[in-house]
Amino acid sequence: MPSSTRRAITGLTAAVALTSAVACSAHAVPQAGPATPTKASLAAVRDLRTQLETVFSGPAMAHATWGVHVRSLDHGDTLFDHNGGKLMMPASNMKILTLAATAEQLGWDYQFKTSLETTAPVENGVLRGDLFVRGGGDPTLSTRGKREQLVFDEWTAMLKSAGITMIDGRIIGDDQAFEDQGIGPGWSWDYLEAGYAAPVGALQYNDNTADLTTAPGTTVGSPGIVHLAPGAGLTVVNLVRTGEGAESGVRGAVNIERRIDRPEVVISGMIPLGAPAVTRSIAVLNPTLFFAQSLKNALIARGIVVTGAAVDIGDVAPELVPQAGVDRRVLVATMSPPLRDVASVLMKVSQNQYAETFLKTVGAARGGLGTTSAGRRAAAETFRAWGIPDDGYVMSDGSGLSRYNYVAPSAITAILARLHQDPRHREAFAATLPIAGKDGTISTRMRRSRAEGNAIAKTGSIANVRALSGYVKTRTGETLAFSILANDFVLPAATVNWIADLAVEILANFSR
Repeated sequence: MPSSTRRAITGLTAAVALTSAVACSAHAVPQAGPATPTKASLAAVRDLRTQLETVFSGPAMAHATWGVHVRSLDHGDTLFDHNGGKLMMPASNMKILTLAATAEQLGWDYQFKTSLETTAPVENGVLRGDLFVRGGGDPTLSTRGKREQLVFDEWTAMLKSAGITMIDGRIIGDDQAFEDQGIGPGWSWDYLEAGYAAPVGALQYNDNTADLTTAPGTTVGSPGIVHLAPGAGLTVVNLVRTGEGAESGVRGAVNIERRIDRPEVVISGMIPLGAPAVTRSIAVLNPTLFFAQSLKNALIARGIVVTGAAVDIGDVAPELVPQAGVDRRVLVATMSPPLRDVASVLMKVSQNQYAETFLKTVGAARGGLGTTSAGRRAAAETFRAWGIPDDGYVMSDGSGLSRYNYVAPSAITAILARLHQDPRHREAFAATLPIAGKDGTISTRMRRSRAEGNAIAKTGSIANVRALSGYVKTRTGETLAFSILANDFVLPAATVNWIADLAVEILANFSR
């Protein structure tokens, strides 16, 4: 940590002293088990509160707003409350609410369905018409685990087993299970090109992101070489130039900007001569069209000829009116892994696309269109049944990317407590959370402390917002739920994370 930061935290004497004690203590995590039902030590709790208040009220935090709430899940009491009832932006801690509602409404064994369908006959190995791919929101058809290859291999094999070696028609993406609005309320226009802000749809491929590759030209001053994967729906405006070679000490910089008035992505900047190509993931414009194009490419690569274009069903709907009364027959249907597995990616990777998909799926489960607003209503029903007050949160999207979201730390710990107390949810939910010092978004945090391998928590990060909420066991095995939210800070984000980690380490060392 920089010396300036250390000087800023010199007022945290009690917390710093305890950090030293943590460093000198054994690193082994106490064995999990129910806490002994003894009377709480009032002195120990008072000492804990003094330490935590010192951390969150120190001079380094004067220009930040902290909301912190800690409750014991074994004794049921609140151990610490610092603005615990204050509504604050949660960033990706919103995913805790989204997953909780999804698991309660759909169950941990829920699977997303995708099917290939047609109304056309097969003659002499040729499908004489269009092939429809109907989506149910499955977010897992991506390069993660090479699942998209496995599914496309399966679909090709099933089509061939049905006698189809040629499709004399189009690949039509049917995304009608979800609304067409792909981005969340309150998302900012200036990051819509980023992979983490990819739109959501009922058909989704490769996290709805396309690879954009930038490489230097052949001579200094020549245009850079830019390639965007097909189906992204964006026109590339290449303003990149080739600069002096890397040996000259010149470092390149490439900027990506999505136009808001037209489907263009502008690539600018400089890349040094001889530098290796750089690949970035950018959000596609239309997930349905991207999926249909990717499926068409996959079928052709696997030996099935496709004569027609890849299209979005919304663009050809008038042509399909004569087929309105004709049932499609299913050629192949594929189910995703169960929710318990998909949710681990959501939480450990903090995948925004998964969160928005979950919220719309919960909305669709109510018997209508998969919309964000329907998902919010379903989530509210869950939280109301759990005793979470309506004024304890404002849910705008499912991922936390929106700055319209607000949650009170005490509402988060109440949800964490409810999940922990319910045997249907306890182990499944805990297994999705990142583990301190071990994996996920806190794999490098809280190492060499009693919190390492012990604390499991969801992070949150947007501009001037950091969050950390989850569970930790104390020195004596007592299970605590905590929520630490920071808003409006001007400190370096790394310092804010360090302060939150320090608080969790203090909790891990608590005993009474």
